[in-house]
Amino acid sequence: MARPRIAVCLSGCGFLDGSEIQEAVLTMLALDRRGAELLLCAPDEPQTDVVDHLRGQPVPDESRNVLVESARIARGDLVPLAQVRAADCDALVFPGGYGAAKNLCDFAFRGARANNLVDVDRLIGECLAAGKPMGFVCIAPALMAIFGRDHGLHPRLTIGTDPGTAETLETMGAVHEPHAVDEIAVDEEFRVVSTPAYMLAHSVSEAAAGIDRLGEQVLAWCS
Repeated sequence: MARPRIAVCLSGCGFLDGSEIQEAVLTMLALDRRGAELLLCAPDEPQTDVVDHLRGQPVPDESRNVLVESARIARGDLVPLAQVRAADCDALVFPGGYGAAKNLCDFAFRGARANNLVDVDRLIGECLAAGKPMGFVCIAPALMAIFGRDHGLHPRLTIGTDPGTAETLETMGAVHEPHAVDEIAVDEEFRVVSTPAYMLAHSVSEAAAGIDRLGEQVLAWCS
């Protein structure tokens, strides 16, 4: 039996301007340890900004590329998001980090009026049309809420218990479910699963609990 192939879309390297590294690695581990083949990808686009992670401050006049930075996590083994089609994978997962809200969409800046990157929107749409499962970690459920708003869909999602972010997702038409860090929200209709991770987690082990359950659910749908 062929191993399920799961596309994991990264958004850079570092939680303040790219993928949350621990969430990305935990996602990869949860899928790999269950026998999945990983197809890592990222947009070949400039980052929205660059942040000094030691000081938590933006770095003026510095530019980095999302694909190049994501290659740090992928050990160089990844492809541009524009080249990935739903036919290339059995499921799609988006780890969190501010890069998901800055580089994959502009939710960090525009809230309920945000738009997804064109290739993010395209791939989500292709996976939905093909009935392929999708997982969203931390703030990444905003990507699905944006898609849902633009296509009249009402996916069930969680970003944990933050009332402001939850209200914004519901303004966009999503159905937000409050969940603890080790829990998942499961939408059987759209085959979408989400977990709060570092929206709530205070340690890597806390983040791992929900991400592991998300990986288990994604692969259960693939079987």
